[in-house]
Amino acid sequence: MQIGLYYKLCRFVVEIRTINVQNVMELSELRRDCAVKQQRGLHFILASVFIWAGILALHLSSLSLGAKNLFTFCLSAPLMPIAYGLSRLLKIDFQNKANPLTPLGILFSVNQMLYHVIAMWEFSALPEKMLMVYAMIFGAHLMPYSWLYQSRSYMLLSILIPILALLVGLTQTPAVLAGMMLGIEVVFSLALVWENKKDRK
Repeated sequence: MQIGLYYKLCRFVVEIRTINVQNVMELSELRRDCAVKQQRGLHFILASVFIWAGILALHLSSLSLGAKNLFTFCLSAPLMPIAYGLSRLLKIDFQNKANPLTPLGILFSVNQMLYHVIAMWEFSALPEKMLMVYAMIFGAHLMPYSWLYQSRSYMLLSILIPILALLVGLTQTPAVLAGMMLGIEVVFSLALVWENKKDRK
């Protein structure tokens, strides 16, 4: 009787572990589906290249610092439509409705918008450092996508961008910081293209 009970207990443990392994495998497949069909968010990173190019041009202009900071926020507004247009051009599944993890990616983006409240505070409290905080927020919000898209590029840059933005922002002008961010976004885009090519092999 004890042997029979022990056997049932072992079988139950094996079944539980099998279910857990299946769940982990299913989650991994869903993440891979997001990475492949949405090309690791390449369209959004390419869109941010245009945004940072605009921010660089803005901070090289003769406008007042207050106007530059205000228009920096305004330049963020076209990110979504630009990303959508690029997704159509590059044949990327913009919504990927069939994947239940897609709303998680949207949540990560909304999270960044909430952090912009900090940058808005800098707008009045320390306007010369607002762009620095803005860039740090952008960099930090990339980290969750490293898990979703199974991407080392997202993980690396989510750490590097806030650190570099802090160092450059404290020692250089906002225009230099914007130029650095533009360069990083170009390199980031190329890194994602490389990661996506690896998926096709």
